[in-house]
Amino acid sequence: MSTTSENVTGRPRSTGKEKTYKKTTSSALKGAIQLGIGYTVGNLTSKPDRDVLMQDFYVVESVFLPSEGSNLTPAHHYPDFRFKTYAPLAFRYFRDLFGIKPDDYLYSLVNEPLIELVNPGASGSLFYLTSDDEFIIKTVQHKEAKFLQRLLPGYYMNLNQNPRTLLPKFYGLYCIQSGGINIRLVVMNNVLPRSVKMHYKYDLKGSTYKRRASRKEREKACPTYKDLDFQDMHNGLYFDAETYNNLMKTLQRDCRVLESFKIMDYSLLLGVHVLDQSHRDLGDSGQAGGDGRRPVGQRVLYSTAMESIQGDGRAAEALTTDDTMGGIPARTHKDEKLFIFLGIIDILQSYRFIKKLEHSWKALVYDGDSVSVHRPGFYASRFLKFMSTQVFRKTQSIRYSPSKRTRTSISALKSSSQEILSSHTDGEHEEDRRDRLGGARSLASLDGQAIFGSYLRPDLVPANPSFYDGSSMGTISTSTIFVNVDNQTEERDDAASSSTFTLEDSAICLTSEQSTVDVDHDEGSDLDVYL
Repeated sequence: MSTTSENVTGRPRSTGKEKTYKKTTSSALKGAIQLGIGYTVGNLTSKPDRDVLMQDFYVVESVFLPSEGSNLTPAHHYPDFRFKTYAPLAFRYFRDLFGIKPDDYLYSLVNEPLIELVNPGASGSLFYLTSDDEFIIKTVQHKEAKFLQRLLPGYYMNLNQNPRTLLPKFYGLYCIQSGGINIRLVVMNNVLPRSVKMHYKYDLKGSTYKRRASRKEREKACPTYKDLDFQDMHNGLYFDAETYNNLMKTLQRDCRVLESFKIMDYSLLLGVHVLDQSHRDLGDSGQAGGDGRRPVGQRVLYSTAMESIQGDGRAAEALTTDDTMGGIPARTHKDEKLFIFLGIIDILQSYRFIKKLEHSWKALVYDGDSVSVHRPGFYASRFLKFMSTQVFRKTQSIRYSPSKRTRTSISALKSSSQEILSSHTDGEHEEDRRDRLGGARSLASLDGQAIFGSYLRPDLVPANPSFYDGSSMGTISTSTIFVNVDNQTEERDDAASSSTFTLEDSAICLTSEQSTVDVDHDEGSDLDVYL
């Protein structure tokens, strides 16, 4: 029979019996977690609420839990262990900020058995999920726990300013000491609810060097793909303009915070739920969720993807229902309906000496800008560029834009109509003028009479120049033209700059664009026709 074992790095190894982590069986670890959290959170409720002080971030409380029990701790069948709680008052404030009551926190972590997840990454950590999908418990290394302790004051400030964030939400930091071994744990929000089937799952960094899932990973029932896999399998995820802007605003703000803390090598955990495929699966199996359970929405504030992005909180709450499960509605380039679940993970990696050496060595062998390890500023810029151009895209709305020719014609018609309407304001003068011009001769009776001292012009009729002083107005019918002449030939230079005619039968407006009238040439006036 095979036995459980562990390598020198603390990574758990699969066995035929039970998985171990640092020589501690998984069942013993889960039992110690629930006993320790149950005692510390219950003991914390007796302490009065107060403001968080700077020294509260560095407080460490410790309690010993022997197997036979004590006056303060219950008996248990696990090996004796010591349970440490880091910054209990600070983390209580974080839980209150997200609306997590002590009773609900205890019920999720203690009353129901923890579910062990298959390791989704290469960190070698163990992951435990609560039965209600609310919390994830992850084992972390010593350097990651120390970095989180140093990060807490700035993390506190950021959450106060911006509770809507895609950064991990930490609810507790603990340590189990047993047999000279320290196992450090962090309690976080659950990004991918187990009750919703994720048809695709990605770990995206924005880099290309070795960013493709291995053959072993692809053989899993629910593999975690990487950046190059996403580019091969998807042509982007499309959101409406408001959702896209809110999502990118949240990512930009979070990356700015991570850069200020000199954090790099983080990832975007992305889960894609295909609605059409889910309906087919539902028809075949009759199951609603990824594990056969009916989907139930998460209760913790700002824990869902829709609540985590920037924007109107009321709009996000309206979309966060049991039907959406807090996912962000999206579509593929084939117009398939999707729900997107996402969050930034693995933020406990700082750009320290070891990471600088790793980047320098890889940059000598490969393209330095393509490797995942890089300085925080460049990493954030590359991360945002990849997300905004390759992963998330904005749906382009189709809007009618009139052509320049159409806009010009409309404006010209508008100005022409205004001139015509203004000319009709003097109705009495118009009637008198038509009465005076009523006896004018027809075009056929013109016999080459000179007008305005010009050459023979058969298109004009001489009339009495006593009506108007500045402009000429006429009404053109299909057979006869009536024109009012304002001034003498020598006074023509002071005439109006434009003339307007109305063709009654065909309703075509003719507008002169010339500033002055050339009386010596027939082609001196250009007319545009606007239909």
